Amino acid sequence: MLGAILAFSLTAVAGREATDVLTSSALSVSQLVFFRNIAGLGIILILLLLKGQASQVYKTSHLSLHVGRNVSHFVGQWCWFYGLALLPLAHVFAIEFTVPIWTALFASTLLAEKLTQRRIFSIALGFIGVLIILRPGIISIPWASWVVLISAVAYALSHTLTKRLTHFDGVLTILFFMHILQLPMALLLVSFDFAWPQGDAWVFVLITAAAALSAHFCMAKALSYADATVVMPMDFLRLPFIALVGLFLYGEGVDWWLLLGAGVMLIGNRLALTEKLEKSTG
Repeated sequence: MLGAILAFSLTAVAGREATDVLTSSALSVSQLVFFRNIAGLGIILILLLLKGQASQVYKTSHLSLHVGRNVSHFVGQWCWFYGLALLPLAHVFAIEFTVPIWTALFASTLLAEKLTQRRIFSIALGFIGVLIILRPGIISIPWASWVVLISAVAYALSHTLTKRLTHFDGVLTILFFMHILQLPMALLLVSFDFAWPQGDAWVFVLITAAAALSAHFCMAKALSYADATVVMPMDFLRLPFIALVGLFLYGEGVDWWLLLGAGVMLIGNRLALTEKLEKSTG
């Protein structure tokens, strides 16, 4: 999990650097998403060749699920990188922690998972946490904050459909279709402002692709070694860690309202997680 935390943070920093408008080699968000997708596809193909699974990975009987998952994931990643370019890193990560809230709502409607009283309370705490962070009516809410919130909703839908897909397809098949299906979407967007990355931008594109894949790999490995109640709460270390990164790299101050809101969301997510484990072991 420490590897996942470092990799997620590295993805955020590389994405911020790649889209930094103060540099002459800055990429637009659409350009970053497009070239990151190509780099990620290259990494996946190399892994498939090394594992000798290239001839099997493209076979699926649930293409519609893959399409739905990747449309929502594409929207989520574009909005996430957009937020990284304009907001403090910790602010983006804190809003991203609402993903379990939306995932529970999608799972109840799409996967027929029951919304128990504890889960409903968890969702309520998540919404309270968002209100504490954004404070609507008290401060002016940046447009980018709403974009990151859209990202969280889109990622939640993607996670829900991924859970459904894991019953039918392997992880490499899911990752393969993720890059294949998102490539034309990214190409459509980048066609409006296409430009080849220049100088250091190539480095940051490669880092975002490799770090994101590494983060998901590390998290999956952690969950295979220990219970979810041990592993997932560690994910919240991303917030204080990225706050320190933002402080030392970009001079971003610590927002105590943000930390309070994130803490409320942590309590809510912890309640939902312990309930899930109790059911699986009960």
